[in-house]
Amino acid sequence: MRIQYDTMCREFARVLLKKGFTERNAEDAAKIFADNSLFGVYSHGLNRFPVVVDYLEKGVIDPQKEPECILQAGCMERWDGKRGFGPLNAKKAMERACGLASIHGIGLVALGNNNHWMRGGTYGWQAAEKGFIGICWSNTMPNMPVWGAKDRRIGNNPFVMAIPRSNGEHILLDMAMSQYSYGKVEQCRLQNTALPLPGGYDSDGNLTTNPSEIEKTGRFIPMGYWKGSGMSIVLDLAATVLSDGNSVKDIGELHEEIGLTQIMIAIDPEKLSDRERINERVDEIIEDIKSSMPVEEGKAFFYPGERAVNSMKENIEKGIPVIEEKWQAVLNM
Repeated sequence: MRIQYDTMCREFARVLLKKGFTERNAEDAAKIFADNSLFGVYSHGLNRFPVVVDYLEKGVIDPQKEPECILQAGCMERWDGKRGFGPLNAKKAMERACGLASIHGIGLVALGNNNHWMRGGTYGWQAAEKGFIGICWSNTMPNMPVWGAKDRRIGNNPFVMAIPRSNGEHILLDMAMSQYSYGKVEQCRLQNTALPLPGGYDSDGNLTTNPSEIEKTGRFIPMGYWKGSGMSIVLDLAATVLSDGNSVKDIGELHEEIGLTQIMIAIDPEKLSDRERINERVDEIIEDIKSSMPVEEGKAFFYPGERAVNSMKENIEKGIPVIEEKWQAVLNM
């Protein structure tokens, strides 16, 4: 079953209006959710929408709260998200980082006390659409063990980096610090498929590709084992120091994944080079990567974010694939 993009935006906005959003914020938030599904990240689009609505109904998210700048220091600012709607707060923070970058060449907004931003790639893409290199990350609740440990003390802290291209087919790296994101594991469970490679531990303490077992134990493995574990720790440290917001440990003590800390960085490459030269260098690197010698005959190579761009083109033309019961749940809201 496929749904047209405009229809999905309209239905999301209809529900959010009823949950206390202003008309403008409902439309902007609806677009973020619909765009996530449009780019093929269904776990943070339609599939996540009912969860967010539940948070709104429980009062965990206040749709009326607006983020506020509480400290300025040249090209850097510290913001308080006031536990408002995470994706809109993050969007506004990246917008400001881009504004600072247009003046200083680089801009950074440390956003504390925010809620879940859904898909981090949204904000990297946002920067790239304006011609900026976008770098951003978020911490999470403690949902992953330090490498070699049993209990969960670190977050899967998603990290994003985007490189702009004039043709609009931007390079976008969006990755959690866990081997597989929670969304990917959930998607495999819903599709009743195994993960391609082990992503966590089962109830017996063995590495497994079974998504249900990993969700049950909560023992996701860090990507690259000790390397992902270390990366998770330093991302949390940097975000907490810059924002003076909640660390992964602090968020765990709140017993809900709220009050997160996020960093938005924008860099204007045209302060150092012209657009034609930038495009030339990016294209030559991508062409070189795509000319790699495959292990398996006929295997294609993709730059980070290319599959998402392909999904976007297909879903605009044919409609966005949906799980029928998930879509019906939105229609019934």
